[in-house]
Amino acid sequence: MQKTLYLFSDGRLRRKDNTICVEGEENLKYFPVNGVRDVFIFGEVDLNKRVLEFLQQNEVILHFFDRHGYYVGSFYPREHYNSGYMILKQAEHYIDEEKRFCVAEKFVSGSLINVLQVLRYYQNRGKAVERNIVGIENLLKESLPACSTIEQLMAIEGNAKQLYYDSFTAILDKEEFEFEGRSKRPPADPLNALISFGNSLVYVKVLTEIYKTHLDPRIGFLHTTNFRRFTLNLDVAEIFKPILADRVLFTLVGRNMLSAKDFENYGGGTLLSESGRKKYVQEMENKLSSTFYHRRLKRNVSYQTLIRLELYKIEKHLIGQEEYSPFVSRW
Repeated sequence: MQKTLYLFSDGRLRRKDNTICVEGEENLKYFPVNGVRDVFIFGEVDLNKRVLEFLQQNEVILHFFDRHGYYVGSFYPREHYNSGYMILKQAEHYIDEEKRFCVAEKFVSGSLINVLQVLRYYQNRGKAVERNIVGIENLLKESLPACSTIEQLMAIEGNAKQLYYDSFTAILDKEEFEFEGRSKRPPADPLNALISFGNSLVYVKVLTEIYKTHLDPRIGFLHTTNFRRFTLNLDVAEIFKPILADRVLFTLVGRNMLSAKDFENYGGGTLLSESGRKKYVQEMENKLSSTFYHRRLKRNVSYQTLIRLELYKIEKHLIGQEEYSPFVSRW
């Protein structure tokens, strides 16, 4: 099974025969290229054209983050699986307002249902989240069927997120992780730092999986396509943030795996320190590699594989083979 390399230290990335060589200050590490899915670079890492050509030939994506954990961009090799037909179908579904709305609405409904599954799980364990559940259920059952534009969908999603994040105080039940409002760039407190970092990881994880399909990441449906960024990964990530990022957050905080040294002050806000980011990505990888029984496929699949399966379902919808139905977690 392929894995993700996380590079936190300064060093150099180069090719050595058929391996990716990571040169650190004190050691060398070699990774067979066919065992690497993608590389997340947080440190100051030097590389050259030779290694980029090597990674491109082997379909390995590089994702760059700055020293503070902010996503900067990706080396997205020439798409090996790009299909002109699929790109046309994506564009067709984006340009046609009715078709675009149909796909976008699926992302929002799937996100809200997965959020409710998380909240019900904690409600069954005595957490006071009933008000949040009722509010999101009303959005799902009343507001969502009544809306007709992308702007209205985005508003519903935003209202649902507010209700959802408001529940984190009750779920976590720790004074240092109380939710006092969503803040970004920089996050105002440790909880917002965890939310932002986790969401970024999910966005990038989905981007890696899109590369392995016929889909074009530049054409999304819920998030408006523009000249500046990928958007399809933002759409699909709405399904998976409650399943991946939020569960990792609840695990790290609930099991007291984080301490004060895992956060740092920056620009008037709070960010995860290197030790905090390392703990987070380790727990995220544990989650992605874990398996569950997929009722439709009647076999166990990993959460990493699940992302790819979701993209295949979107492909089938776009070519008219099967209507898209978003994945819904059992909790």
